[in-house]
Amino acid sequence: MKTARPTGPLASVHKYDLLTAMAIAGLNGKTGSQTSMLRLIALITARYNWKLDELTVGQRDIARMWSVDERTVKREIKRLTAIGFLTQLRPGVRGRVAAYRLNQAEVYRQSRPHWEEVGPDFAVRMDMNRHCLDDVAQKVVKVDFRPASRSQHPRDTAWERTSVRLAETDPDLHRSWFSALAFESFEKGLLRLRASSSFVAKYIMTHHQKRLQKAASLEFGAIDKVDVLF
Repeated sequence: MKTARPTGPLASVHKYDLLTAMAIAGLNGKTGSQTSMLRLIALITARYNWKLDELTVGQRDIARMWSVDERTVKREIKRLTAIGFLTQLRPGVRGRVAAYRLNQAEVYRQSRPHWEEVGPDFAVRMDMNRHCLDDVAQKVVKVDFRPASRSQHPRDTAWERTSVRLAETDPDLHRSWFSALAFESFEKGLLRLRASSSFVAKYIMTHHQKRLQKAASLEFGAIDKVDVLF
């Protein structure tokens, strides 16, 4: 089930309801599950990136937050992934921090038997949210506004997240140079992007290629080269 990112006027309510759902799922589990869920709630509350819909925090930082060692962090993340509350987006390799996504669908599924115990208003909201998310998954239609000569590529979403990263890091630089870039292809470590003019393409390749490659590698994986076309 595809889930929507909690944004907009009711975002705070959605986030509180998700945290409540995780809490009651943990409280109705065994002692070990309660501890794991408390740790997950602390991590999501403090460090989850709702814009990118992902959690990217180093094990050392998590260990410090939880007051445990890194071996415990590895064990807990593995457990949370196994029960389905976290989904790994990218593994932590070559010095890169692993990325995870909160699996809202599984949070809804495992907490559903206990919604009424929180209150009828909570149960109604959660049921409405669940149906809305089901509708999103069933009705979303992907429209390709690019010229017909270009084929749709499954890495488009990764480029969108890369663009968000660049905008958050340096909004002015993103607005001036990166915002108009379009994803072209990613094959065998080569990321191809398309610029709005030959001047923009050449300028980015000359002055901002390393910054672009570093941000993109967090989403695409290992990138040997970035090529900006026109």
